[in-house]
Amino acid sequence: MAKNLTELKTELKDRERLEQCARQFGVVGDLTRLKICYTLCHYPELSVNEISKAVGVSPSAVSHALAKLFDIQLVKKRKEAQTVYYSLKSNKFTNNLKDLIV
Repeated sequence: MAKNLTELKTELKDRERLEQCARQFGVVGDLTRLKICYTLCHYPELSVNEISKAVGVSPSAVSHALAKLFDIQLVKKRKEAQTVYYSLKSNKFTNNLKDLIV
């Protein structure tokens, strides 16, 4: 069902939400970061080394990509001993991303 024009205009005035969405799409627009998100759609939690093997890029490149994904709140991390595990953060963007990728 289509929104009425007044509701649509109100939503489009929410600059902060629109800017956050634009940042998220921009970051996920990178092929390596998209591959990481795709991998995390299938495996709920992985270490940097596991992601590196799955995606086929170096652990340092994965770490760099994960830092950007973490900064815009697309992934979360959990540390166990010396290993950091990453997973997709549950929000509207990642839920829609899962639907688009999978």
